[in-house]
Amino acid sequence: MSTTAELLKGAAELFPDEVVTQAHVRHLDLPQGAGRFALITLDNGLDHTKPTTFGPQSLANLNTAIDQVEKEAADGAIVAAGITGKPFIFAVGADLKGVELLKRHEDALAIGKGGHDVFKRLSSLAVPTFAYYNGAAMGGGVEVGLHCTYRTVSKALPAFSLPEVFLGLVPGWGGCALLPNLIGADRAVSVIIENSLNQNKQLKGQQVFDLGIADALFEGADFLEQSLHWTAAVLKGDTEVVRPEVDRGEAWDAAVARGKAIADGKVHGAAPAAYRALDIIAAAKNGDLRQGFDAEDQALADLIMGGELRSGIYSFNLVQKRAKRPAGAPDKSLARPVTKVGVVGAGLMASQLALLFARRLEVPVVLTDIDQARIDKGVAYVHGEIDKLLLKGRVNQDKANRLKGLVSGHLDKAAAFGDADFVIEAVFEEMGVKQKVFAEVEAVVPEHAVLATNTSSLSVTEMASKLKHPERVVGFHFFNPVAILPLLEIVRAEKTDDASLATAFSVAKSLKKTAVLVKDAPAFVVNRILTRFMGEIQNVIDEGTPVAVAEKAVEPLGLPMSPLVLLELVGPAIGLHVSETLHGAFPERFTVSPNLKAVVEAGKRGFYVYDSGKPELDPEVAALLKQGDSVLTEEQVRDRVLDAVAQEIGLMLDEGVVAEAQDIDLCLITGAGWPFHLGGITPYLDREGVSERVTGKKFLAPGIASVPV
Repeated sequence: MSTTAELLKGAAELFPDEVVTQAHVRHLDLPQGAGRFALITLDNGLDHTKPTTFGPQSLANLNTAIDQVEKEAADGAIVAAGITGKPFIFAVGADLKGVELLKRHEDALAIGKGGHDVFKRLSSLAVPTFAYYNGAAMGGGVEVGLHCTYRTVSKALPAFSLPEVFLGLVPGWGGCALLPNLIGADRAVSVIIENSLNQNKQLKGQQVFDLGIADALFEGADFLEQSLHWTAAVLKGDTEVVRPEVDRGEAWDAAVARGKAIADGKVHGAAPAAYRALDIIAAAKNGDLRQGFDAEDQALADLIMGGELRSGIYSFNLVQKRAKRPAGAPDKSLARPVTKVGVVGAGLMASQLALLFARRLEVPVVLTDIDQARIDKGVAYVHGEIDKLLLKGRVNQDKANRLKGLVSGHLDKAAAFGDADFVIEAVFEEMGVKQKVFAEVEAVVPEHAVLATNTSSLSVTEMASKLKHPERVVGFHFFNPVAILPLLEIVRAEKTDDASLATAFSVAKSLKKTAVLVKDAPAFVVNRILTRFMGEIQNVIDEGTPVAVAEKAVEPLGLPMSPLVLLELVGPAIGLHVSETLHGAFPERFTVSPNLKAVVEAGKRGFYVYDSGKPELDPEVAALLKQGDSVLTEEQVRDRVLDAVAQEIGLMLDEGVVAEAQDIDLCLITGAGWPFHLGGITPYLDREGVSERVTGKKFLAPGIASVPV
């Protein structure tokens, strides 16, 4: 049997580039004469922008520190031991860069066992142990504290989570077994399953305390000092830690059932991690931790060698790394400063944009429209949204007043935009209207001003074609709701120059958006793929497949909502307009559904009514539908839809709409909420064999979003 040290040494050899965390031991005398104390501090030697992680060498360092503390405890040299982190960071879990490199099940098993073997030692010392969650704690960072006897948490702690299920793993160093035994199964399901599948929702310090994960809560300013005073009081018996009894009866089974319902609703059985975590939580009911830890090791190893985790890490890298360095963006030194923004239009989309520009850029923003009443309504909307932020405590009164002061409206474009550096139009999606607007704006703005269009499907090149300076026009396509969806498709038209494009990317960064450079091709990326996807669903319905079968067929994709619910959100009229635009460009692949046309002409908001709380086909829509007699099975529908999407992605890559398949996935994850655990879409198409069936090759090289060969 390998020792922990041997296990970790072997794992470290597989991961030579680990950012190594040190575990420094220092000794101090506790207040009130409570005795000598050993404090382990986790620190990778870098500032808080490079959070502390646990790779194999880091675990080995913690193991060595515990060797020392264990001896001191056995010798009676210390009365207790504690663990904490560097400023602002406790620890954020396993180093995923190392996980990506693993090629064998036994190596993955060694990582699971190695973490368990080290962390478990904290609970078996001859003295009590204390975890002081001083800053961000995630995954293994949370779990190392769960192995301690007591825990304190800082009120200033910004982020605390077990995000493993979100990525395609389980909390595998004690989380699944220890947390339900500490706070009860229902609360554990909320942290491990619900928060994780809810876009990796984070807890704050107060919530960590309220859930019972921590035994005491202290202010951030003197957190460690207060924690040590509390530790002394606990050790001397002046403070008693009382934890509520955990319900191991029906409540435990009900919690697991609730977790399964949440997982079914989010991933529809298409991703295994949540279900594996729930199995371990269910088995932890008897309190047998050893059995729980063994189950975690197995689940961790199986999932590390599976496609879902690799896709999850791929998504994580896209959103965290690729998004910060957009492929094909010009040198950022070419960007011009933006000190004032103009918005043409004052409808809902334009008003949302005005609010975003004012909040993020903190520069004057001026709206114009065809009459004063519309302008007043747009400005009032922005001011109202700022008041809501004030009520929620997101801004203070001073900031609210300042933001409101930045947003104004003017009927005269010359007065409004005469000194604007960046003007964006959000008017009706019609080429003639947009060309007219740009001609009016070009006549009054300074020579350096960038003209941006929020078009979702029209040609930016054609829009700019009648201007004196077409080189300053860029596509700047936001996704609705603007405040929530991170994606911004930045479109380079035929004549767009580098300075205008660089300015657009600089503005996108200030807006905290994920910018992806796209070619000026019909409907760009997200709308083109979604329209092909939705078009194929509508085709099979038109041909005769029941609506329910067509909808259920794509459930394994784990999309945030079904196709027809999405259509309702977008608006059937907009969906129809985009499909008509794409039918005009690519008539052989994009159809215009007569049934969708009938729904729009009847003024229906969508296909469903929600009288029972659940979506049911609207009888009025059912009466409008004219269907053929070709009825497909769910599997046939799914194959057809996925084949169509794979074909479209292949063509888009051939046309150079984006630099690589990675950009398509980044767009779908951040602009359409496609599942993180599937890596967007291309890893899924590769894994299911669809890419090769349709295009003759995979979209991604081996080892990218898959286990390395």
